[in-house]
Amino acid sequence: MFAARICTRATVARSLVQPLASANPAFAVRSIQTTPKVFDESMEQASKFIGAGCATVGVAGSGAGIGTVFGSLVEGYARNPSLKTQLFSYCILGLLFSEAM
Repeated sequence: MFAARICTRATVARSLVQPLASANPAFAVRSIQTTPKVFDESMEQASKFIGAGCATVGVAGSGAGIGTVFGSLVEGYARNPSLKTQLFSYCILGLLFSEAM
């Protein structure tokens, strides 16, 4: 009885699995998907903008340093106008150091 039950189950299982195994799957053809050229060009353009932004970050620090130096020149001249030439020479020196960094 047990052997008959196994044989029956195996026959039923074979009849259920066999048609599925022999059938061709709907997505049997595989193709390589490539990115469109427009997407590649936009990624290249975005990379250029990101690189340009990273390159100009250092300019912001230089601009802030120059602004601080000339702001201090105006403040020092307002406090003591007789030191105009000495303050201006210090200002030029500060400008050069700020640009060098």
